Amino acid sequence: MQRKDVVNKEQLEEDLKHFALLAVEMGALDAKPIGAKNIFVEDWVRLKCQYGCGGYGKSLTCPPYSPTPEQTRRVLKRYSRAILMRLPDESMAAHDMVAKLERRIFLSGYYSALGLPAGPCERCKKCNLKHCVYPRLARASMEACGIDVYATARKNGFHIEVLKNKRQKPTYFGLLLVK
Repeated sequence: MQRKDVVNKEQLEEDLKHFALLAVEMGALDAKPIGAKNIFVEDWVRLKCQYGCGGYGKSLTCPPYSPTPEQTRRVLKRYSRAILMRLPDESMAAHDMVAKLERRIFLSGYYSALGLPAGPCERCKKCNLKHCVYPRLARASMEACGIDVYATARKNGFHIEVLKNKRQKPTYFGLLLVK
């Protein structure tokens, strides 16, 4: 999988299928290539982080430090394809997997690969809010960037439901943007 300045669509699709299989080998429960146009960014999602999440302002991967929905929309315009993954129900495992898969895709020649997990980073007990101690593993969450995970997952054939009590386990997703 050698990345050239311009990859033809057939090669990109073949590589994306390979990366989706690699994601499953690495522990994803399911993974599939999707069109970047099927990723939904909404301003209200970031507001839910601000008004409803106890992690707001407590991590460099969350608002107000993460990219805004407007920045995310601009970035998404530069991508045509992505890989959406359903991940194990443990936040840090999801974060690690996204970062490691991003690195593998990058090393395959897709230098603009960008990973976004769902949920806040919980790597440090308390984030120092000055510089990340784990920059190779920490990534802004999809929600922090304004991505509507529910709409994106459902549009792309994944099942996701709102949790109704604390006994239910969340469904984690990860997103890998690939040109």
